[in-house]
Amino acid sequence: MKKNLIAMSVVTALATTSFASDMNKEMYNQIQALKAQIEALEKKVAQQEAKDKEAQKAVTNVAPTQQKVAVDEKRIENIEKKLETVSKTATTAKIQSAQDNIKWDVDFRTQVDNIQYKHADGSKSKNDALLTNRLWLGAKYKADDNSSFFGKLSYNKAFGDTADHSQSNTNPGYANFDWVTNENATDNSIKVKEAYWLYQNERLFSSDIPWSVSVGRRPSTDGLPINIRNDQKPNSPLSHTIDVEFDGFSFKLDTEGVTGFTGSWLKICGGRGLTNATPRFDMFKPAYSKDDEKNDDVDMLGLIVVPYDDGQYSVHMQYSHAWNLIGYSADAMGKFNNAYGAYTNNPDVTNAYNLQMAKPSFEDVGDIDLATVLFKAEGIGDGISETLDNTTAFASFAMSKTNPNSKGMLGTTDSQTGYSVWLGVNTACPILPDSARIGFEWNKGSKYWRSMTYGEDTYAGSKIAARGQAFEVYRTQKLTEALSFGVSYVYIDYDYTGSNSFFGADGEPIAISDANGSAVKEAQDIRAYMRYKF
Repeated sequence: MKKNLIAMSVVTALATTSFASDMNKEMYNQIQALKAQIEALEKKVAQQEAKDKEAQKAVTNVAPTQQKVAVDEKRIENIEKKLETVSKTATTAKIQSAQDNIKWDVDFRTQVDNIQYKHADGSKSKNDALLTNRLWLGAKYKADDNSSFFGKLSYNKAFGDTADHSQSNTNPGYANFDWVTNENATDNSIKVKEAYWLYQNERLFSSDIPWSVSVGRRPSTDGLPINIRNDQKPNSPLSHTIDVEFDGFSFKLDTEGVTGFTGSWLKICGGRGLTNATPRFDMFKPAYSKDDEKNDDVDMLGLIVVPYDDGQYSVHMQYSHAWNLIGYSADAMGKFNNAYGAYTNNPDVTNAYNLQMAKPSFEDVGDIDLATVLFKAEGIGDGISETLDNTTAFASFAMSKTNPNSKGMLGTTDSQTGYSVWLGVNTACPILPDSARIGFEWNKGSKYWRSMTYGEDTYAGSKIAARGQAFEVYRTQKLTEALSFGVSYVYIDYDYTGSNSFFGADGEPIAISDANGSAVKEAQDIRAYMRYKF
């Protein structure tokens, strides 16, 4: 049935395109004919007027001439109206047939990951070959000079996984959480990764300040500088602190004309990462009403400022504040740990039931402030060497500061500040071919470092979130205009637990030497992929 529907859709699309093409051709011929008629009539009128002036005919002779000119002018007016109608019809046909208006792009990646974990007690967990397919299908439409639409459909599937995970015998857990719904490898579902409109204008309140506004499912993953190793254009937020999917808005001002600093601009961004609206057909509450028994909405507001960008050297700054962040309270975690300990010692029916009932739920635990400063060089020096001219380097510094409520954040009711540094370099590979590039990145986070980088494209967990240090080395190579090959190695050495957890007691930093046996001490991910991007 699906094959039949697809076939019918293809035939319909082709027929529509063909019809539109024929219709546009016919309309073009009509327009040209009408233009020729108008030109002939205008010439005739001009000739008549010249004869009238030259001959200086009597009034009795002028009257018929004026009558003829009036008739000709009326005819021209009618033809112009017809021409306008035909032109509007042609424009509509062009839009409906999507001729050169909708732009599609494809990013399809097949990847294999070798993932290894070493736990605090010396035990190991691994997956020698996680196979995945990832598809990004992008669409762009520009209706006029000011307004555009951008969309991206996403498919990220683990080989052999199904919608109910029956083949992999796994539970999706938080894999379907909105912040990471397109970054986690699950089943064969196609989801919307991005969908937003953009309006831009050259003048703000009669000034010479270009501005733009955008609303929708935001491009809030793969920002600077994580995009460099992923070989793609950067999205809005700086990925040192923000790399999650979000629904929201942005407002951008190009401030170079005001500040005098080359390439300067600023952007205000905001969004909602979690809603507490009641679902439809709830037995106890009206549809979409605020549910006071659930967590409050998780909202975020941020400011991105680029004070200088000359195309080679640039400075990027970002500040964000997020409200009502989620996590497990210390009380809930204590009950769960006790139930888990009892079940481990005596896995009978009663303890199994108590463990299930003690499973904690997310609660509002407080707010957080996040700040980032990034320095980037797109080419080092001024013609020192060809290698340095073709090298990209960056240094990023970030800070997080918790503002807990009475339930506590990161295991304490006191505000805690964390820090992280991230350095990276990307350059031409010294080994042929010329299309190959290599890169190296290193980052280190402090005890209370807390980022929102759940959407990072690393299956072993976000390396940027590490309370400890992480290394990555990678190589990419273009095989054809569209096809490329890449290989990378990520190693994470944790000093404290909770790096990839949420914001409550589950994110409490415990020294690895004092942690229980299940805590991850080291993680590594070796990956290789083939990528079609066009």
